[in-house]
Amino acid sequence: MKEEKEIAELLKPLLEKKGYDLYSIRLAKGKETRLELVVDRPSPIGLDDIVALSEEVSAYLDEKDPIEEAYTLDLSSAGAEKEIDPARLKEYLGKYVCLHLSHPYKGENILEGRLLECQSDGEIVLEIKDKAKKKEARFPAKDVDKARLAIEF
Repeated sequence: MKEEKEIAELLKPLLEKKGYDLYSIRLAKGKETRLELVVDRPSPIGLDDIVALSEEVSAYLDEKDPIEEAYTLDLSSAGAEKEIDPARLKEYLGKYVCLHLSHPYKGENILEGRLLECQSDGEIVLEIKDKAKKKEARFPAKDVDKARLAIEF
């Protein structure tokens, strides 16, 4: 939608200044108009962060007035198990992740564990659980076709 792209471009400098990326945007028009923004950053986003950013975005949009009709702003984070661009895995070192591989590692296409290294030679090192033991899985970064944060139990 053209209007969504224009709003996204308008918000980009403000969000970048605050350390956020715009993860998604949706302008839902109907009985009530809603602007739904989902933001992301490598470090965790708490409720206080969302409240503060929501106030700043709301004031900024009120000033710029890109939407003609009245609307409700709904700003949230991408969540605890958000998708990660495989090209940005280095930003998530030390985090617990779930990786989908295009070429299996020891017969497994899905690996879950702590991201230990993203080496300059293109190798990923992931600490995985094998029964009760922790082991390191090493495989080429090019084999990761999908990635997301995961919750460790």
